[in-house]
Amino acid sequence: IPSTISTISLQEASMPQTPPLSGLQGLVSGSLDALIQRLVPTLDYYPDLLSTHYPQTYIFTFLLSSRLFVPPDQLMVTVCRLALEPRHDDSQVDQMRIAELAPKMVQLLREWASSFPHDFRDERLIGSLKDLTQHLATVDQVYRKALGQILQDVMQSLAVQSRYQEVLLRVRSATAECWRVMETKSRAQRDLLSVCNDPFTLAQQLTHIELERLSYIGPEEFIQALDQKRQLDSNQPSNLGAYVDWFNRLSYLVATDICTAVKRKTRARVTEFFIDVARECLNIGNFNSLMAILSGMTMGSVSRLKKTWGKVKTASFDILEHQMDPSSNFSNYRRSLQGALQRSLSATSPREKVVIPFFSLLIKDLYFLNQSSPSRLANGHVNFTKLQEVSRQLREVMRWQEVESPFQMNCRIQTFLLTTPVLNEDGRSIIFTQPNQQPIKRHRLNVCRLGATPWLLLTMVPMCVFVCVC
Repeated sequence: IPSTISTISLQEASMPQTPPLSGLQGLVSGSLDALIQRLVPTLDYYPDLLSTHYPQTYIFTFLLSSRLFVPPDQLMVTVCRLALEPRHDDSQVDQMRIAELAPKMVQLLREWASSFPHDFRDERLIGSLKDLTQHLATVDQVYRKALGQILQDVMQSLAVQSRYQEVLLRVRSATAECWRVMETKSRAQRDLLSVCNDPFTLAQQLTHIELERLSYIGPEEFIQALDQKRQLDSNQPSNLGAYVDWFNRLSYLVATDICTAVKRKTRARVTEFFIDVARECLNIGNFNSLMAILSGMTMGSVSRLKKTWGKVKTASFDILEHQMDPSSNFSNYRRSLQGALQRSLSATSPREKVVIPFFSLLIKDLYFLNQSSPSRLANGHVNFTKLQEVSRQLREVMRWQEVESPFQMNCRIQTFLLTTPVLNEDGRSIIFTQPNQQPIKRHRLNVCRLGATPWLLLTMVPMCVFVCVC
């Protein structure tokens, strides 16, 4: 390991193979070149042990954070150059060295492609990978097959992502069409209770949507969200942005469904229904939908309906508000989240494994962690201690993303949740779009007026002032 890497223990430099946890605990900072050098395998060194007993922490941490300093395609070029550049005058000796090094390079690229498949959308990075394939194939054709399989797996992963983006586009288009159709229907035909009147079933379907959308967010998107310059420069669709849109949409859907009820008795019944749904979300471990529902119910247009709330049994609502109370940095919520995590670790059934955090607060925590210390120190070194903590939190998120929904999908309910128009202050439907997409025409329904909200920041909860005229 190059001596420009600062460590707590001087012994690390003389230990080519150490368990990743102890090695990384000693790594404090280093120059970018030295950290890249540490990523490159040698004959007697691999960044992380080739063992399932230790997590691949350095590889993941550096590949995740390196994009703050160098684009992935340039990093790939540098890694390939450092691994394959001649070390001896005798070409045969170099061929033998590359033959011994090849399995480790294949393993490194396999981990890269598995954790960050989006990096391989770049044609320049793919070009470097193909050049490496040609080079290793001169040693043994088996490496051509191995790298070809990695590339094939990446393409399959990207194809799945592409289909998901197409689904999101179809959902937005369906929302516009749904508005035209629903304007001709009566309230009884277009409210949520007519589609699903069981709180537990609706909470299950909300959890299904949450787990699906959460699973598509790549770890690099969190880093991009923290890096404002790269965020503005990116033209790629944002799965993270789509997930934030879902939270905002659910909040507006709750407020819209309550406010569009003409009769006070109906509004009270709808309000109590959403309280029951929120309670079921808490029991499942779906904190994001829980907070979205509470946000919708505490919007001005809903909270000002004093006579309606007078008919609502609010005991459960008060408990839920206490659980998600923002005071003391959401201390009540954080205790509940820890309890859900403990339950997940000792789970005996798929349902007990579900943990869906309050996403906006997660982004806020990452934001303040990123702002708490510089990514580069005064001496120009990369602050690896900070990057390790960001990586640790994102590895935990990735464990939550791996949980598959234990609930069967109900197409009718999900279609309603995803396509039913929601209203803004002028009684106009809101169709959430990504910043790089053309806005869809909005339609008007003169039922109620909901308070305006600009594009909600990732670190904020929608707290809008509503004016209800029904």
